Amino acid sequence: MPAVAEVLSSTVTLNRDPRCSELPTCPVCADSMVAAEASAYVSDRVITYLWTCENCGYGFVTKHALKQRFTCN
Repeated sequence: MPAVAEVLSSTVTLNRDPRCSELPTCPVCADSMVAAEASAYVSDRVITYLWTCENCGYGFVTKHALKQRFTCN
């Protein structure tokens, strides 16, 4: 079943619950998503994830910005 992909922006905030709270639910049928189908680095600090709902086949992409690492000299 082909999936139509849509980009959904995801913002990472400080003081969040454990990683499991960051997993999305399908915007069409509200089914829980467990693992992304694919991921790709867009730049040094941006990663996109392709999600496809196993229940209804809806596909979407989330984009995450990584925190900048500071090094001490």
